[in-house]
Amino acid sequence: MAESLFTEDPEPLEHVPAGPLYVPVRPGPMGYAARLCRTPLGCRTAVGFTSEHRLVGALGPGVAWIRLAEPALRALVAPLGVTRITVDPRFAAPNPHAARPHRTDVPDRTAAPAAPFLLRGRAA
Repeated sequence: MAESLFTEDPEPLEHVPAGPLYVPVRPGPMGYAARLCRTPLGCRTAVGFTSEHRLVGALGPGVAWIRLAEPALRALVAPLGVTRITVDPRFAAPNPHAARPHRTDVPDRTAAPAAPFLLRGRAA
């Protein structure tokens, strides 16, 4: 029986560049900034999509985006301490700020009026 000559991991740790990505952005004081997300474990990540259709499918219509190559996206978020890039995430949670109702001056709950303590069986 021949011995295996392969000593390397079958899944290399090197990342293959994804090519030009559709990167969601948000407006900022100096122009646009890449929108950062969190993984299910809470790590910050930059996201990129391989098509506009996939970006709209995950984040909804009306999301601003720019085209960036993966190395450019990595260089953009590296000063922020973000080292993870997620390409074509299947699910993105809805924006929690968009789901909040508008605040009004009327409080949501009203305090119940204080009721006097009544003794049962005794007339006051």
